[in-house]
Amino acid sequence: MIEKCRMIEFPQKGDDRGHLVIVEGNQDIPFEIKRVFYIYGSDKDVIRGKHANYNTEFVLINVAGTSKVKVDDGTEQKIFSLDRPHTGIFLPRMVWKDMYDFSEDSVLLVLASEHYDETEYIRSYPEYLEIMKGEDLC
Repeated sequence: MIEKCRMIEFPQKGDDRGHLVIVEGNQDIPFEIKRVFYIYGSDKDVIRGKHANYNTEFVLINVAGTSKVKVDDGTEQKIFSLDRPHTGIFLPRMVWKDMYDFSEDSVLLVLASEHYDETEYIRSYPEYLEIMKGEDLC
């Protein structure tokens, strides 16, 4: 499962006016975008996320500043650094995610494959581990 978490580099255009980064659903990311939100103003010591989702896939992009994302599939963990505004990380469904180590100027943009539904969130890590023991995600 953890091997499905991967960095994505987005097309960017630039000239003397600056840079333009292009992100299109079902093209640059592997799903139709149904929800967009962003996180900013988080202290360096704050951990955001701390959950997994039954159905939603995500792409996280630090459009300003930096942050780190720790992903966990119940057996393996991997840490990604988001430090360039033209790269993001794809997170498939059923991956535990922690976002942390936010720079003071961090703006973390999140693109989601599904509309918000509280019932599809797993917010207890012990419960997540139990679910993953019996989950057939292949």
